[in-house]
Amino acid sequence: MPDITLSDGSVRHFDASLRGDELAASISKSLARDALALRINGELRDLTTRVETDATVAIITRISDEGLELLRHDAAHVMAEAVKELFPGTQVTIGPAIEDGFYYDFARDEPFTSEDLAIIEARMRDIVERDEAIEREVWARDEAVSFFRGMGEAYKAEIIEGIPSDEPLSLYRQGDFIDLCRGPHLPSTGRLGKAFKLTKVAGAYWRGDPRNAMLQRIYGTAWADDKALKAYLTRIEEAEKRDHRRLGRQLDLFHFQEEAPGAVFWHPKGWTLFQLLIDYMRRRQDEAGYLEVNTPEVMDRSLWEASGHWDTFHEHMFTTVTEDERVFAIKPMNCPGHVQVYNNQLRSYRELPLRISEFGKVHRYEPSGALHGLMRVRAFTQDDAHIFCTPAQITQASKEVCELLLGIYADFGFHEVRVKFADRPEKRVGSDKVWDQAEQALQEACKASGLEYTTNPGEGAFYGPKLEFVLRDAIGRDWQCGTLQVDLNLPNRLGAQYVAEDGAKHMPVMLHRALFGSLERFTGILLEHHAGALPFWLAPVQIMVATITSDADGYAGEVVQAFRAAGLRAEMDVRNEKIAYKVRAHSLVKIPAICAVGKKEIEDRTVAVRRLGSRQQQTMALAEAIEQLAQENKTRGQSAASEAA
Repeated sequence: MPDITLSDGSVRHFDASLRGDELAASISKSLARDALALRINGELRDLTTRVETDATVAIITRISDEGLELLRHDAAHVMAEAVKELFPGTQVTIGPAIEDGFYYDFARDEPFTSEDLAIIEARMRDIVERDEAIEREVWARDEAVSFFRGMGEAYKAEIIEGIPSDEPLSLYRQGDFIDLCRGPHLPSTGRLGKAFKLTKVAGAYWRGDPRNAMLQRIYGTAWADDKALKAYLTRIEEAEKRDHRRLGRQLDLFHFQEEAPGAVFWHPKGWTLFQLLIDYMRRRQDEAGYLEVNTPEVMDRSLWEASGHWDTFHEHMFTTVTEDERVFAIKPMNCPGHVQVYNNQLRSYRELPLRISEFGKVHRYEPSGALHGLMRVRAFTQDDAHIFCTPAQITQASKEVCELLLGIYADFGFHEVRVKFADRPEKRVGSDKVWDQAEQALQEACKASGLEYTTNPGEGAFYGPKLEFVLRDAIGRDWQCGTLQVDLNLPNRLGAQYVAEDGAKHMPVMLHRALFGSLERFTGILLEHHAGALPFWLAPVQIMVATITSDADGYAGEVVQAFRAAGLRAEMDVRNEKIAYKVRAHSLVKIPAICAVGKKEIEDRTVAVRRLGSRQQQTMALAEAIEQLAQENKTRGQSAASEAA
């Protein structure tokens, strides 16, 4: 006779135990229709679970985040069932829910095709129509291993053999398909609905290890209803148009090739953009009191052992052994080098906070399958900085970083920024007292900066808490860029000290700070956010002077030189082509301003200016055009993402 406390705090008394679906039905018909699972005393359970004692119960529906994750998990299982029906010799491995969708890895000799995806998706809809009950069964371990091996499912048997012996082994049956799963699941396949779509096939190593067999991973997306699915597919279509790799080719910015996996070949225009980002950040950091340094890219193993990176990060480091058998590592991070600069002389408390910055080239080994254009590389440049300060200075120094970050993001058209606060992880260094101080200082910095934040419990670095700054782009995607971390470990490991007012030596606090993060990745985000149509001040070529007739070639040269003298990046097009052709060609590569010149413009000393995205042109005196465009070039951050073509 349980008393059940619901999510709204109300308590319902029942004369006998009841299942979750019966509980939902007792509340309302609509809830019974939408219910997918239960959370009983904080534990997620199947909807058919019986509540027998007093408990706090939440009913999970399809419109909740938890419900959506369940839908996606079940979509993976329904897909596996469809594959087994259509391609009986295929082995199933694992199939989790992921952000925005799901996947399942299959072992099959013959590759899946796009035509196969359409067939599989159609069969999934048939399975939903069947509305097969999904039932949990607890099996003995040996029985389950024998069952799957007898079916030829070697991967599934291997997974079961690796599950701890004291853990219950649950299988879920839907129709003739049975799969290993911890659960929970929907009550039936019909509850999944049909707001799903299979999207692509990719390769994936078994257990993520390149030494293992290559599997085929089928990805899909699933949503609570057709409206949400359509909105997602529209967003994906827009994202494909904005793909920075496609824009890199279209705008002639950069390329990649197999001889240097994960490293960028910057073309002249791309390198101009890259240097513009550095110049901008250098100016902002100079204004904020940072001192720029440069540290070696290759350093002895002993330094990385002292810092702790060798033990915790060695598998991601590129190393080399010289003829004298010394082991060196190409730096994956700038932190130890900055401590060496700090340690080069005895510091006084009067020098603190000391802000050291570097545009440091770092190298980290990423698996080949993880590389993704500019977004995931092996060689990249960090706008890295470290602030050495006293414990009392943490809050103010952190506040200044937060304010600098938000101002910089606004200049690049990112006005929606979310902050995540990651507190102490289970495995950490330092006393709770020191962690209390560091966490409180970061929280006070957020408050002082007027920043609201969400908490990521236990996700801080092992040496201290951190703030993560997440940008939302023009089509609603989130990108984690800047970080601020409080380090109470590395200064101690590397012997950093300062002389305090009392004349004694103390260890400084070290704030790790990145604003863009990786300049390569930020460039990719920037290109996609603006759909390649960068704000005027950032465009590698700002102005194209295009001749209407060959008689204007000389005047075009004068105009280009006048623009360049005003600090503008201008080029000219004197090809023997019609002006309409030239305008279209330069519009396709997103040049912000096209200035047409012909006989009339020569006579009047004018230019006919057309802006990207506009069919109108404005004829103005050359001096006026120079003044207007030069002023726009100085007004950084005023070109919003809405101007993107």
